[in-house]
Amino acid sequence: MSNFVLVIDREKTPLKPTHPAKARKLLNAGLALVYRRYPFTIILKRKINNVNPNKLQLKLDPGAKTTGISLLNNDLVIFGAELTHRVEQIKLRLLDRRAIRRSRRNRKTRYRQPRFLNRTRKKGWLAPSLEHRVLTTMTWVKRLIKLCPIGSVATELVRFDTQKMQNPEISGIAYQQGTLYQYEVREYLLEKWNRTCAYCGTKDVPLEVEHIVPKSRAGTNRVSNLCIACVSCNQAKSNQDIKDFLAEKPDLLKGILAQAKAPLSDAAAVNSTRWKLST
Repeated sequence: MSNFVLVIDREKTPLKPTHPAKARKLLNAGLALVYRRYPFTIILKRKINNVNPNKLQLKLDPGAKTTGISLLNNDLVIFGAELTHRVEQIKLRLLDRRAIRRSRRNRKTRYRQPRFLNRTRKKGWLAPSLEHRVLTTMTWVKRLIKLCPIGSVATELVRFDTQKMQNPEISGIAYQQGTLYQYEVREYLLEKWNRTCAYCGTKDVPLEVEHIVPKSRAGTNRVSNLCIACVSCNQAKSNQDIKDFLAEKPDLLKGILAQAKAPLSDAAAVNSTRWKLST
């Protein structure tokens, strides 16, 4: 597909885009001049009266790295372009600026009072790379409005489900749990059970989260019903009741049940003081 040539008259009034062959004839005949290289636009040497061209539709397909731009006359595409954004260049320049400013603070420079009022962000603030996408796209929209008769602008509005992209089977409450769900619970259980299997006491082996009362027997996901077990013990216990599984080890059974119901005061204390300790 070849783009049509945009046309404006002597008064810079947008006219109907023309075929490249017809534009070539106008240029060779001396009736028009090249006004802009890209998008290729010619300007007529005379004024066109009673201009009422068909209004075109401008469609935008915004993307992370490129934005698609197209002009349509009904169902006919007369112009198409792909706008490449300078995302990585902006990021690298910001990183270079940060490095220069940090190195300047370490040099022997005159003391300057700290400035904080200039660091407040305005409402609707966007990161420089994101703002660049918006501004460059709007620049091209305004440019095309001046060069051709546009009656409407349509933008494709999309919203990506990032969690769905990572886990196609996600649904319901799983959206609220996030990617770190059960990570803190697992770390707490590892500390609570001293990183050993609750049933055989094995260390330095892969450990799994085990339900003391199986879920098939109305067990819950509460921390008081969870322990840590090695793979072999977890498979051996399967969905048995812990009293049946440890029927021959009453002392171990008593100890596991007592430790499972230990309060969460230790975990609360760690959460309350972790930021104090880090500073």
